Amino acid sequence: MTLKQSEQSSEKSAKTLEEAVNLCVEELGVPKEDLEIEVIDEGSRGFLGIGGRDAVVRATAKFNIGNIAKRFIDGIIGPMGLDVEYDVDIDGNNLTINLLGENMGILIGRRGETLDAIQYLTSLAVNKYTKDYTKVVVDTENYKSKRQDTLRKLAKRIASQVIKTKKDITLEPMNPNERRIIHSTLQSNRLVYTYSTGDEPNRRVVISLKENKKD
Repeated sequence: MTLKQSEQSSEKSAKTLEEAVNLCVEELGVPKEDLEIEVIDEGSRGFLGIGGRDAVVRATAKFNIGNIAKRFIDGIIGPMGLDVEYDVDIDGNNLTINLLGENMGILIGRRGETLDAIQYLTSLAVNKYTKDYTKVVVDTENYKSKRQDTLRKLAKRIASQVIKTKKDITLEPMNPNERRIIHSTLQSNRLVYTYSTGDEPNRRVVISLKENKKD
């Protein structure tokens, strides 16, 4: 993972150390606890106000994308009053966060839409601090894995019905990720093919016989 060089460090001077540090925090946009502070000059008030020097500090961001993501998600779910623990895994440019706690269904939402929104916004927040793109996955109670299994089974079951009845079947509206799962599950099927129809958020996958496909 490569950090954005322009956002790594800042050197500021002010009348006090605290003011100098706060200037670094403001410039970097990073909380104080995520900064390594180097005091270059503690400054001096001088004698009777004469010969004083400003304090000088250099702040270097300790970028931890796991902490950035957790802090961002806390800001989203904090008002919900949920007590959430985080299981964070960082593997190269992949960040996976599993949210643990009670009443996690609130974070999943209808067909996982709330969870997808949290993941999307968290990805934006994390990638502000990295030069190379970091893939972010936010999950809870293994919902996404379970949902993928459900969709794959659904795709195969509906494909069998299409083959048997020789009639197209249109599935319920799905988000882009869920549609991709349906498409990928059946892409190697020799008898059926899939395509999407309609506009968001009501875009649907259609499963159809290849022999009925019009060139």
